[in-house]
Amino acid sequence: MNAKMILADLDHTLLRSDGSISEYTKQILKECQSRGILIVIATARYWIGAERYIEEIQPDYEITTDGTLIHQCGKQIYSCSMDMIDANQIIQDLIEQNPNTEITVASGRQVFWNSDHISESEKLHKAVYNDYEKPLCCPINKIVAELFDNNIAIEIANKNHCRLQGYRGENWYAFLPEESGKIQAIIELAKLLNISLGDIVSFGDDINDMEMLKICGIGVAVSNAVMDVKAAADCVTLSNDEDGVAYWIEKNILTNCNKK
Repeated sequence: MNAKMILADLDHTLLRSDGSISEYTKQILKECQSRGILIVIATARYWIGAERYIEEIQPDYEITTDGTLIHQCGKQIYSCSMDMIDANQIIQDLIEQNPNTEITVASGRQVFWNSDHISESEKLHKAVYNDYEKPLCCPINKIVAELFDNNIAIEIANKNHCRLQGYRGENWYAFLPEESGKIQAIIELAKLLNISLGDIVSFGDDINDMEMLKICGIGVAVSNAVMDVKAAADCVTLSNDEDGVAYWIEKNILTNCNKK
């Protein structure tokens, strides 16, 4: 395949289970870039939660915060934000459900968090403390809170006209703009770069990657992906702990380039 862009989720896909990126994977991604193939990460993580991997990989573009933001070398080039009134109402609804629940809110690269343990967080130690006593007055891309009742999460999302996103094996729920998602960000980036979706190879493991795998030219699931994702993918590669993304790229893209 004559790929022009490689899109990869981070957790459980490009990253190993211990959160590391192998030297082999980094080498393969750099080889792609040297051949003019764009490298793009597409992650549910906030930008500050993905920052260490952005520094390691140095992708050409970063789709973060569940597809509500796109950055190029740290410079924001796309943002999809919620209605501010609805967003602040979601925060209040979550607090009413449980005054002690921890809530994170993304506004661009900045993240607010009502936790007393911000400095201890590996992912979000750069977050800013906020108790949400006053309404936020900034673009809000994503709100995340822990809920132990799926029906409550659905009720809050429906009431406030937003999209609800759950995560694999977790009780954390994200409230997002209705029109947001990884595929919307991918479509916007493809338009900006004048690249056909058919020239993109995407890699993922979770339900929020499924549409991404379907719309791109080739969608590849790692073998540790959930069953629905593997069923939706065009093919399945090795697991994240076996560097499945890099292995597939080397065998199906770089090797084919070498033969030409």
